[in-house]
Amino acid sequence: MTSTPHRLPDYADRVLTAAERIPPGRVMTYGDIAGLLGSGGPRQVGRAMALYGGAVPWWRVVRADGRPLPGHESRALEHYRAEGTPLRHDAAGVPRLDMARARWTADGDDPGDGGPRKTR
Repeated sequence: MTSTPHRLPDYADRVLTAAERIPPGRVMTYGDIAGLLGSGGPRQVGRAMALYGGAVPWWRVVRADGRPLPGHESRALEHYRAEGTPLRHDAAGVPRLDMARARWTADGDDPGDGGPRKTR
């Protein structure tokens, strides 16, 4: 008896493809990816990442508040520091992402470099 290869659900495949496109040192929120895909929402993106995201740069898909993924803070911070991802410290001295500088959009806007920039 032969087994059928496991096929990734289409939505999860699209989420992972988007995550792979995020450049080192930059991040997108769960909501950003949902908006890019034009379907689902932050929870659906989070679910796809939780189930299938281990083989992609999961640390680049983040919560909108800039806090590292609970339970994976140390590993995420190692990646952020290695990639030069902009960080800041909250009032308690806990590192989190500097979302104003680290956030990336796939449509040519680059808010991390001081404002929108469109490519023509």
